[in-house]
Amino acid sequence: MSVNSTLEPNPGAGFEYDPFSAEAAADPHPFYQRLRDEAPVYYVPEWDLFAVTRFQDIWDTLGDTSGTFLGTEGTRAAPTALQNHNPGPVPDPPTNPLLARSAAFGSPVYEQVRHAHGGGLKPKAVARLTEFVRDTARGRLAQLLPRGRFDLAQEYGGFLSSSVTCHLLGIPAEDAPRALEAINAGTRTDRPDGDGGLDVKGLFESTMEFLLPAVARRRAAGADGEVPMVDSFLRYEFEGRLFNDEEIATQLICILVGGTETVPKVAAHGLWELAKHPDQLAAVRSDLATNVTIAREEMLRYCAPAQWFLRTVRRPTSIAGQEIRPGQRVILVLGAAARDEREYANPDAFIWNRPIERSLAFGRGQHFCIGYHLARLELSVLVEEFLRAVPEFWIDEAQAQRPPSSFQWGWNYVPVVVPAPTS
Repeated sequence: MSVNSTLEPNPGAGFEYDPFSAEAAADPHPFYQRLRDEAPVYYVPEWDLFAVTRFQDIWDTLGDTSGTFLGTEGTRAAPTALQNHNPGPVPDPPTNPLLARSAAFGSPVYEQVRHAHGGGLKPKAVARLTEFVRDTARGRLAQLLPRGRFDLAQEYGGFLSSSVTCHLLGIPAEDAPRALEAINAGTRTDRPDGDGGLDVKGLFESTMEFLLPAVARRRAAGADGEVPMVDSFLRYEFEGRLFNDEEIATQLICILVGGTETVPKVAAHGLWELAKHPDQLAAVRSDLATNVTIAREEMLRYCAPAQWFLRTVRRPTSIAGQEIRPGQRVILVLGAAARDEREYANPDAFIWNRPIERSLAFGRGQHFCIGYHLARLELSVLVEEFLRAVPEFWIDEAQAQRPPSSFQWGWNYVPVVVPAPTS
């Protein structure tokens, strides 16, 4: 089968891109550059999908409100699912959240369900968490700094994100470290088994161990509003009936996993980039309260680990002139869009105060990240509190780990060395 692309001939003799190949999973950016320049809507015959890599094309596609691009097959699909090509149009998205995963049902019910458990993630609610997040970061640093060496990604950032997410879901604070371990085990990108690196069954079972008791506790407490993310769901009625505990817990898995997994990788990588650029680090330190929030946006652009999201085409359409038929899939490669020179000048450089008018770090459209206010708060606090407490540090680059991954290509282990203070 020949390779379709928006440009002919296809990029260079022998050039092929497959998001699941070992080469792309180890370092996708050389592929992204070729694709953006030569085949911005590139056909991958093995999976019958198109990889979209330019910022504007992805921005437009995610912002399409016509129902042409569906998330019914999941926003992240593994090879075991993609190997089954759709012969034609896929069914319309279900509208019953009792029968579907949280990302798989359609409007307007999808938005209603998001609203039912999203109150705790709105701006004012997140602002009220600021002191809790800061106290958690400071307390954790007080435990870690005397050691002189620790992992920025999991021991610092992961602990904070897990603690905050558990707090929001009514999971006891003492369970936060175990929840983090369970999520890390289920989402390991270097897993030889599982569904494309994700242990779907194991992740479901391990997260339900924390979520089911949390929902049961809130039901027993009368859903009095003390834990709004769960209590509002307990009161949400769909077609004349309330959700049971398992149905609510299932809808909350995405919050528990998403709220724990990504921010720590961005924070650790972002601090590493500042350490690589002493002039930028000094500029940020000159006014932490102001400048960390500016640097945060560049960290999100440059360091975000999620590489792409999947959509399935519902009706005939085209992207950048490439015709796509119903049933075919597209992967919107956010990792490539973040380095698109059509949107960002000198995109392969980390520039702490880069002007960023548009960002795809949290997606766009129907599946825009529900927790983006909290993610921004956590990222700012992680960076600011670390820099406030640590006058000097360096990263043990030889020991840092970023396992190959087609999807979550982020630094899982970033050891930082903090010299003991001199008297």
